[in-house]
Amino acid sequence: MTTPLESLVATGTKLWLDSVDPALVQENSKFGATGATSNPIIISDLIKTGRFDDKLTAFLEKGLKDEEIAWQMTDFFVRQAQAVFADVNAATKGNDGYVSFELDPLLEDASCKLSVSEKAARYVELGKKWSAGHTNRMIKVPGTPGGLAALEELAAAGITLNVTLLFTNRQYVAARDAVWRGAQKRKSLERFKSVYSIFISRIDVYTKQHVPDLSPAAQGIVGIVNAKRLWRENRDFWKDKKLSLAQEFIFASTGTKDPADPPDKYVAAMAGSDIQTNPPKTNAAIQAMPNKTFTRAVDQLPPQAVLDEIDKKVDFKKLETVLMQEGVDKFADPHKKLLALIAQKRASLAPAGR
Repeated sequence: MTTPLESLVATGTKLWLDSVDPALVQENSKFGATGATSNPIIISDLIKTGRFDDKLTAFLEKGLKDEEIAWQMTDFFVRQAQAVFADVNAATKGNDGYVSFELDPLLEDASCKLSVSEKAARYVELGKKWSAGHTNRMIKVPGTPGGLAALEELAAAGITLNVTLLFTNRQYVAARDAVWRGAQKRKSLERFKSVYSIFISRIDVYTKQHVPDLSPAAQGIVGIVNAKRLWRENRDFWKDKKLSLAQEFIFASTGTKDPADPPDKYVAAMAGSDIQTNPPKTNAAIQAMPNKTFTRAVDQLPPQAVLDEIDKKVDFKKLETVLMQEGVDKFADPHKKLLALIAQKRASLAPAGR
């Protein structure tokens, strides 16, 4: 019997997991997951379980600082997930089977005094460092001014990129064009692969708060409409480039924020193409839905009157400003908490780690 997630994959969706928990990666790979992504929240949650105290202690005994341990633990978990998906990456010749590795979020913290060009240079340096020697690791760079400024050089260096924290067409176009400029500087485009992570549910949280006069037909689907429109633009941009690999969207923030929404709201809406990075809880809830079968919906938009209302009432420039500020905070703060957690672990583990 086909499970709900298997039916999602059958529509043409690549299912990635928004976690690098080794147990969850193994479990979800059985349901059809072919990739994964990491971030400081995920790494913190894994460390909190205590399941990896031996690994943490080994790094402490080497005399590593908290910041160094954070990155070594991240690298450890990402490598494990990469091993699970390595065969997928090989079988698809680089079109799937990746694990995303997020670069230093503190570059976007309010306390960081580096200029945009200095941040870009640091992203390039870190991107080269953490991608070296890996065939199925994606380097995750945010769609901030510093991140966007780094993309061309990173792409030119042959690095596989996941541009994250995207909300609007402006950001997407800036990211895509920078990546494509860089890619064309390579000697070969055979292994050129890029993905663009558009955040969906956060937009609907925003409109509920900031655009309360949207009609019931439009409220709660602006994130979906935005993602579908960008998906179409991305498809049309790349279709004549004659590339070996697909340049795809990652539909991120697919977990529902409104308790009244069904758990598959965003998953079902974007089914049929490209990549979804779903939270483990979302996947688990979907697997528990009896007789759930997905069908292709990514290319289906609501009636024109609804689209016109969204275009009239939603100021996407303001939306981007607000959500990027929130996004940057959510980007940097979890890394600070990860460092604080490691400091706590340092104090609580064996004296050899002190």
